[in-house]
Amino acid sequence: MTIFRATPKKVAPEGAAFYAQPKFLARPRLKEWWTLLHPPYTMLHLSFVVIGACLVGPVNAVYLWVTLAAFFLGVGVGAHALDELMGRPLATSIPRWQLVTAAMVGVGGGAALGVVGMAKVSPYLGFFIVVGVVVALGYNLELFQGRLHSDAVFALGWGAFPVLTAYFAQHATLSVAAVLAGAFAALTSQTQRQLSGPARDIRRRTMSIDGSQVLNDGTVVPLSTTSMLRPLESALRSLCWASTVLALALVWARFVH
Repeated sequence: MTIFRATPKKVAPEGAAFYAQPKFLARPRLKEWWTLLHPPYTMLHLSFVVIGACLVGPVNAVYLWVTLAAFFLGVGVGAHALDELMGRPLATSIPRWQLVTAAMVGVGGGAALGVVGMAKVSPYLGFFIVVGVVVALGYNLELFQGRLHSDAVFALGWGAFPVLTAYFAQHATLSVAAVLAGAFAALTSQTQRQLSGPARDIRRRTMSIDGSQVLNDGTVVPLSTTSMLRPLESALRSLCWASTVLALALVWARFVH
């Protein structure tokens, strides 16, 4: 039998995620900011931007870079800063004013780049800007009584939305191919959430795991925090890299081949 014992203590920053507190950064505050950016997940969602932009040619490289910058600011910086403001899930010591500033610069900067895109691509890009801001604020701050803080909103907002926005920024329209690619990204984001949820519970809300697994041949495999985290986080790494490799393949096809 496996026993989970919850603890009211806050998790140490190095235990908040598998990518937390990297050794290549010397200063503790830089390590906290690295952790706050959730690099593997940010890379995953930026890969959706590339997939959407490069799905159909021709691809405007400038528009692609601007779209990537907008989503890095809005999701990588802004949304993650808002998330840390809500209960300090990463247990960082980053001052509240810095998190607020990062959220404002991130979400505001992403929206500002979108406004520039409206003048260059289409005024209908404004719809995507409004949706992006509402999702970033509503999901992470749990507004509207938490109605936007759901698995469905995460899958659509962090998966399908980057694909559709990047495609529209390139072509000023949508297509069946874009919708299907958005569905791929939504399912990928849903998978990420299904894997990261249990991993977060183990790292941040579990004091210890005691028990064993008995195989059909009688072999007893001890269960521990490490053994239960390993397959979850290994799958998360593979998922992030798989989508990134697909994005790189599309970039190669559009710009190099």
